[in-house]
Amino acid sequence: MISGSTCISSLDINYAFPLYIFRKTRDTSSEPMMLGEDNDTSGIVSEPTFVYKGINYKPNLDHRIVSKIENCLGISFIVEHIKLDNNKFSEIDILDYIYAVLHSPTYREKYKEFLKIDFPRVPYPKDVNTFWQLVKLGGEIRQIHLLESPTVEKYITQYPVDGNNMVTKLNYQNGKVYINETQYFDNVPEIAWNFYIGGYQPAQKWLKDRKGRELNYEDILHYQKIIVALSETDRIMKEIDKIEIV
Repeated sequence: MISGSTCISSLDINYAFPLYIFRKTRDTSSEPMMLGEDNDTSGIVSEPTFVYKGINYKPNLDHRIVSKIENCLGISFIVEHIKLDNNKFSEIDILDYIYAVLHSPTYREKYKEFLKIDFPRVPYPKDVNTFWQLVKLGGEIRQIHLLESPTVEKYITQYPVDGNNMVTKLNYQNGKVYINETQYFDNVPEIAWNFYIGGYQPAQKWLKDRKGRELNYEDILHYQKIIVALSETDRIMKEIDKIEIV
């Protein structure tokens, strides 16, 4: 499913590709249960739906693609909440594999012209070992970007000077990100300050969006998490680039 809407300006279009399709059910059992066959919109394949904690859902995946991945890997697909080990792969594993591929510098460079004009084309996994390597790294980046990884709590920066915490004039100099004339975040890696995600530089945009505002305690911690996340993203992308994808 794709939904498009304008955001920020009439030139920006947002697309949503939900991993799950949900439908409420009266069943309140927390145990997984096969409900039967539910034809997809193409009428070509049928998809099982499941109940988990009272919610009727199914992964929003094309079963023809899942079947091809099964053939590539030699292992079967199973939904995440009943997966026990790596003898099977789940929808989350597919998501993390894709996330890793899209963060491969080699992939981005090779297909940069195509990525400017169309949705990315993700190659099928070469083999099961490569798949699990990319799943692991993609999962790390995903959790870091969601700020759910414990890693983002391991701050690499400081905010050493007391003051009014007002964001007035931004300046990056010698590892210091000044938010006004006297206060700054220290030990900010240049790679994090200049790092792009999509068309934005998060370390800069986050502060620019708060110009004229006072940062509270949670804001100061949150910004330091962002710096960790960007630094770790760069590190993991280098690890991904050691794996042959394309």
